[in-house]
Amino acid sequence: MADIQIPEPADVQARLLKGPYHQWLGLEVLSVGKGEIKLQARFRDEWVVNVAGGYIHGGILAALVDLTADWSLVAYTGKGVPTLDLRVDYHRPARGDLTAIGQVIKVGKQFSSAEARIYDSEGVLVASGRGLYSTAAA
Repeated sequence: MADIQIPEPADVQARLLKGPYHQWLGLEVLSVGKGEIKLQARFRDEWVVNVAGGYIHGGILAALVDLTADWSLVAYTGKGVPTLDLRVDYHRPARGDLTAIGQVIKVGKQFSSAEARIYDSEGVLVASGRGLYSTAAA
């Protein structure tokens, strides 16, 4: 796995946007490094769970934690990895465009872990989490 070349952001963007859900989230790859990725998700009115408060549903934040952590492993292994377990912590209500930063914690032969932090349009941390992923076939 250590010999995998770091993909260009445009290449990751093309792979990422093959998924209709990723398209719907309005994802843009901002940067890619070995075992790390930075994404932006463009706000959609459909994300709002509470019209009076105007904040984003936790499911959107959880999806961003999962896919960002997952894609940080893609940036390390060069291949997609299935999620085995996911933990998400919600820190405050989220509004506007979201920035997601993912980083590999540990890569193993069978299982790997990665984390993600989600920031709102003001740069405030709104959610974070980590996942366990199967890298047996990666």
